[in-house]
Amino acid sequence: MADVFALGLDFGTASVRAVVARVSDGAEFGSASAPYPSGENGVIVSRKDPQLARQHPGDYLPALESAARRALDQAEGRSAFARARVAGIGVDTTGSTPLPLDRDLQPLAALPRFQAQEAALAWLWKDHTSAGHARRLNQAASGLPYLSRCGGAYQAEWFWAKVWNALEHAPDVAGAAYTWLELADWIPASLCGRRRAEDLPIGVCAAGHKGLYSRDWGGWPARDFLESLHPGLARLRDRLPAQALVAGTPAGTLSPDWQRRLQLPPAAVSVGALDAHLGAVGAGVGPGTLVKILGTSTCDILVSGDAPVPRDLPGVSGVVEGSVLPGRTGIEAGQSAVGDLFDWFARVVLRAGDHDALSAAAAALRPGQSGLLALDWNNGNRCVLADPELSGLLVGQTLHSSAAEIYRALIEATAFGARRILDQVTRYGIPVERVVACGGIARKNAFLMQLYADVLGRPMEAAGSGEACALGAAICGAAAAGLGSVEDLQRRMVPPPGRRYEPDAAAHARYDPLYRLYLRLHDDEDLRGLMKELLSIRRTS
Repeated sequence: MADVFALGLDFGTASVRAVVARVSDGAEFGSASAPYPSGENGVIVSRKDPQLARQHPGDYLPALESAARRALDQAEGRSAFARARVAGIGVDTTGSTPLPLDRDLQPLAALPRFQAQEAALAWLWKDHTSAGHARRLNQAASGLPYLSRCGGAYQAEWFWAKVWNALEHAPDVAGAAYTWLELADWIPASLCGRRRAEDLPIGVCAAGHKGLYSRDWGGWPARDFLESLHPGLARLRDRLPAQALVAGTPAGTLSPDWQRRLQLPPAAVSVGALDAHLGAVGAGVGPGTLVKILGTSTCDILVSGDAPVPRDLPGVSGVVEGSVLPGRTGIEAGQSAVGDLFDWFARVVLRAGDHDALSAAAAALRPGQSGLLALDWNNGNRCVLADPELSGLLVGQTLHSSAAEIYRALIEATAFGARRILDQVTRYGIPVERVVACGGIARKNAFLMQLYADVLGRPMEAAGSGEACALGAAICGAAAAGLGSVEDLQRRMVPPPGRRYEPDAAAHARYDPLYRLYLRLHDDEDLRGLMKELLSIRRTS
């Protein structure tokens, strides 16, 4: 097994990254990334509607090919590697990122008559244009079991709300779509050359966390429930695969076309999963370990141990069997804007501000010194309020408030939001013994990692792999090839954690009163109502 390899493909918000990993020990033999050329850093936005965020499906496969070929070429520079030894391929993507497809599973955006229509694009995870449809779904599901596995509230970022939005506001696109698939399921289907939707192997990760799929009610929500929302949703249900599978299960083998493009053998391809969940796999998630994927947004991922997990855990994004590690229940929570929030302040407000310089200046301040307190809701609240129609807030400004003070207040706000989520899961009996962070922010920003440790009052560990998501995908690819179970491969291939940040007791004590003030803002229903009134005024102006 020393010379067997797996290819991990990580589809992020702005680019796709490919990593070639040795199965015996997880050693990285090659890595490369390729950006999506469309839009702003790969995201197609609207000046008229700041809630809209789409991607062009035509960007995905060329970026995949570019990144994978260069990673494989890089690996060929080492004597132990040969392309013929790549046994498995795994895929993770953002989510919920559904895209409308024709009968042959080709994106509608590729058809000339839909090229100018935003609804024919991929609906990126952070598209919040479907908030009203999520609200209506929640009302219709009252008294039914469907919301029990997603924290009690279906969210605007997710599959059914987005499809329903398209059915009502873009009926020409929705009518032409034979089916819709999550990006996490479409990429493996494309790699395997599959062209039939109904018997397509799909992953339980996206289906369970974003599509209300659960064995508790026999798979997808009942047809009559979806019919009550919109007849098009019931028709779509009939065209979705009946069974969703755990990551590490084969979706098929690499098609002859992709074998030729990448110069690979007919490697096994795993069913897809969401990036955060496989990032947790690549960061060493296990019972008692919370993995924070720190990126444009954050996802907090935990898995069950020996004790059962409450099925109706409120305030989280999902409780799904097998969504992270086969045989264990996966728990997802998170925040809608973290890296995006910092980038907004540096790029939009400061006009290309330097993050390194801002971090250095912010690090020189003491907790509470600025008198500022912020809410981290510039892209809504994912957990624990599950409300995309909330907005950001900065309290305590004076004529002397500096850029560094505001930047620090924004970072502190995300840390307070992280602490609120941690409080929620532990309150309901989920043990958290370690916190491990992965992603670019965890690798690059020691100031933020230390601040998080101080706010949480817990050590923060940086994941040992700088490419935890792609490594987790490679692990699932190896499992699909029959080289071991996901947990067994995880033990071999995941490196030990990197730097550990210990909390400063004095700083933690200073943060406690600030956190209590944060909670007062967080829990203020009048304030949340005011935010929604402002949103309503903006929509009608």
